Amino acid sequence: MPTPRILDRRLGPYGEVVLRRRGEHYEIIANGCFLMDTSDGRSERLLVDAAYDALTARAPAKAGNRPAGDPPGPPAQGPSLLIGGLGVGFSLAHAAANPHWRHIAVVEREQAIVDWHMTGPLAPLSRDALADPRSLIIRTDLLTHLRETDDRYDALCLDIDNGPDWTVTDDNENLYSPGGLALCQGRLKPGGVLAVWSAQPSPAFEEALRNAGFSGVRTEEVRVARGVPDVVHLAVGPA
Repeated sequence: MPTPRILDRRLGPYGEVVLRRRGEHYEIIANGCFLMDTSDGRSERLLVDAAYDALTARAPAKAGNRPAGDPPGPPAQGPSLLIGGLGVGFSLAHAAANPHWRHIAVVEREQAIVDWHMTGPLAPLSRDALADPRSLIIRTDLLTHLRETDDRYDALCLDIDNGPDWTVTDDNENLYSPGGLALCQGRLKPGGVLAVWSAQPSPAFEEALRNAGFSGVRTEEVRVARGVPDVVHLAVGPA
């Protein structure tokens, strides 16, 4: 494989974050931990699609199905989405490509990552999605936003770690704790969907979701070339 070349390195309140280029692809490294790259966005797209499909299965009208004869564009009563983690922008771009999402908020705590998308090397991946009037970037920590906002969403799609069992920083573990899952429930509209990306399956997290009062807990897999599959953990909040 080509040797990676560091394009930017920043030290912030949550540690070090690095953008590298390896051949034609970009990589994000946080505190020495590989987070994601631009080589394959299947699991990031599944994160958004699985949440949307779960909403559709639960209540077709709520998921934005448009009556015949409606004009093009986002439906007035379509679902709202919160994405935890901007990353390389695959989840945001894929959500923005679906006209049925009414509102798409992205919470990202690393200013460097936001800069790389706004004016840096990652801009071509997210330019159209960021320009979409439905999109909003919220520059803060995800747990802080969940605690402080009054907004409620139809779906939460979280991709801020390598999974519940492999966090980027120690304090991120709080997101997957009973208290963190209670915050997620509190920010979901009745019957809303929580989707959490992970680099490996986590039966313990599935059990934590059930213990927190979520229903319909299941795991969807994305096969990878080597090793265990990437997964998306899905759960439905109380109606």
